[in-house]
Amino acid sequence: MNNIKALKEIERSLIKSYRKYIWVPFVKGINEFDMIQDGDKIAVAISGGKDSLTLAKCLQELKRHGKMNFELEFIAMDPGYNNKNRETLKYNCERLGIPLKIHNSDVFEVSQKVSDGYPCYMCARMRRGNLYAKAQELGCNKLALGHHFDDVIETIMLNILFAGNYKTMMPKLHSQNFEGLELIRPMYYVREESVINFINSTGLHALDCACEVAQKKEEGSMRGYIKNLIARVEEKNPNAAISILRSAENVELGAIIGYKNKDGKKISFMEEY
Repeated sequence: MNNIKALKEIERSLIKSYRKYIWVPFVKGINEFDMIQDGDKIAVAISGGKDSLTLAKCLQELKRHGKMNFELEFIAMDPGYNNKNRETLKYNCERLGIPLKIHNSDVFEVSQKVSDGYPCYMCARMRRGNLYAKAQELGCNKLALGHHFDDVIETIMLNILFAGNYKTMMPKLHSQNFEGLELIRPMYYVREESVINFINSTGLHALDCACEVAQKKEEGSMRGYIKNLIARVEEKNPNAAISILRSAENVELGAIIGYKNKDGKKISFMEEY
């Protein structure tokens, strides 16, 4: 971990050097989807990866320089990291000025036991529930996650090609199991490449998934396949990614065969034909 920038230089670069690529789309997403209000107490989920670290710094800067009055709690669940990964998580947060609160869990162990060789789906669900519970315990009304633009469009394509449905990752949503808690995704418009470049510029080494099982299978995962597919399409059409996102807000109900309403009831176009 050499050539690590000073904290002030990292914070300044986020607002200036990466203003166009991170700060502006970050603020745009928050404003467009009305994610933060005065009086909010937001739990910021930090896995130690590039996305959550960038999210934490963005929210810190927004609190310092923005006009809204809100509180932040930086929480990290240790799902079963080895010592090296846990120390890397703590080190990175210290160097970035993030006052982290770590709590332990056995998510890695349990998810691997109950899944059929590929624990990612179960692990993600268990992590989410654990983070919701911790946020509630700390008196927070919102939980912020570090999903970015590429996560959103990859989810759309995954659902179309592998699940046979059309839905995306929403910018915010109410928790169904934890009353009074809302999930927000402030980096909804931030491209992954910009996040990678920013973290690399700090000199820090962010964690990847930190799950040995998932790391061995990542290259052959469906999400990895979709990521590569979108990249190839972008070579032919540079606007392909934004078109995928826009498709989720330009749905013409009169030009589709069927859809589900808010109650989950399937509506066929034949009902109004």
